[in-house]
Amino acid sequence: MTITGLDKHFGTDAAVLAPAVAHSDQVRAVFGGFPAAVVALCATVDGSPYGMVATSLAVGVSYDPPMALFSVRNESSTWPVLKTAGRIGASVLAEHQSAACRQLAAKDADRFAGLGTHATRHGSLFVEGASSWMDCEIAGELPAGDHTVITFRIHQVGHGPETPLLFHAGRFPRMRHERVS
Repeated sequence: MTITGLDKHFGTDAAVLAPAVAHSDQVRAVFGGFPAAVVALCATVDGSPYGMVATSLAVGVSYDPPMALFSVRNESSTWPVLKTAGRIGASVLAEHQSAACRQLAAKDADRFAGLGTHATRHGSLFVEGASSWMDCEIAGELPAGDHTVITFRIHQVGHGPETPLLFHAGRFPRMRHERVS
């Protein structure tokens, strides 16, 4: 299968690789073709809610202690404020929360208008109705090109019955469940 708009040979098989050039259509096609759960990272800072969405969260980085990581663009205007919180709530958004995802990702809007949230005494802010929740504290930061990799120490977890919201190729596809025999 070839990818529309790219070199006619790119995407045909592993024998036809393209150079990994920053911001190229080929790199965007490969990165965008990797399905990922959508996570809302939120906290209360100086009495106000702050939040952003990420598709780069990796859980199970360590089981002892429980840790996760994600990467954030160095140009983010939200992260410098959000990282000052003592704790950050990571809500794995549920399949029915694509509108909440768009709202939390908006640049010039009230990201929390009409959105059900739950705050902890530590400052973590969680999105209600999500599929999973993790109460996190920043454990470390590592420069990675035009991003920074953030490691989280997870203090508390919760999991609901909802299927996670996925982002793939610029869309929110639905998961199809099959029984494993």
